[in-house]
Amino acid sequence: MTAFPTAPSADALENGKVLAPRFDDNGLIAAVATHAETGEVLMLAWMNAEALQRTLETGEAHYWSRSRQELWHKGATSGQVQVLEELRIDCDQDAVWLKVWPQGDGGACHTGQRSCFYRTVENGKLVRRP
Repeated sequence: MTAFPTAPSADALENGKVLAPRFDDNGLIAAVATHAETGEVLMLAWMNAEALQRTLETGEAHYWSRSRQELWHKGATSGQVQVLEELRIDCDQDAVWLKVWPQGDGGACHTGQRSCFYRTVENGKLVRRP
């Protein structure tokens, strides 16, 4: 696996053509996955350098599980593989956005929901939404 470079300046980081992700003190970067066709937010997860590299190499989403402390190929056990359509990185390269095509049953959440964001907050209480 190739290590990602460090941007030599703020201008290079924000305007350059080199992917130089800035991982946090735990070696992680936030990753938001949305449905490539509908734009629906499916999930927020974390990536370490290996997960980001494998995602770019394989075209399928890989994440870092903070609870299990291990690399996680999304859908390897559930069938909910996320095929990468596009990967974007934010202006200061500390968050990524994956536009994906969900496979299997089309879901993304371990609870069986299509999206991990299936509840709204109304008057301080959680209300389940389709």
